[in-house]
Amino acid sequence: MQIELLARAVIVKNDRILIAHSIGASNTFLPGGHVQHGESMKIALVRELDEELGVHGEVDMYLGAVEHTWLDDAGVHHEINHCFSVDLPGLHADSTLESHEPHLEFFWVKLTELKGSNLEPAPLRSLLADLMNGATKLWWESSL
Repeated sequence: MQIELLARAVIVKNDRILIAHSIGASNTFLPGGHVQHGESMKIALVRELDEELGVHGEVDMYLGAVEHTWLDDAGVHHEINHCFSVDLPGLHADSTLESHEPHLEFFWVKLTELKGSNLEPAPLRSLLADLMNGATKLWWESSL
């Protein structure tokens, strides 16, 4: 089993957060994706946002990490999601976002409705709520 390293964006505008969804899946997740060999997490995150949305994100503060495993038809997956606050200048929470990847869609969710969006990894739901309520400590959570 290989551990996957991911860089994830926490993008908040006007009490809404941007989340992603793989078409046909039941869960949602934060934008971003896999870090390639020899690539920094910040560079990976900027690249992923450009590939997924065609936008240039400004990576701000490191928020923390969430470890996660799950089982599907391909077997057991183990990932570590490193999360950063990211700004997308000129983008507003009422902006419609067009995915540049046909298997993904993106949408804004009110922070108060985040728990109903089936965001994975699940620990992110409470971590993001804490962040929005002023928490400043670094994250480390696990679904193991």
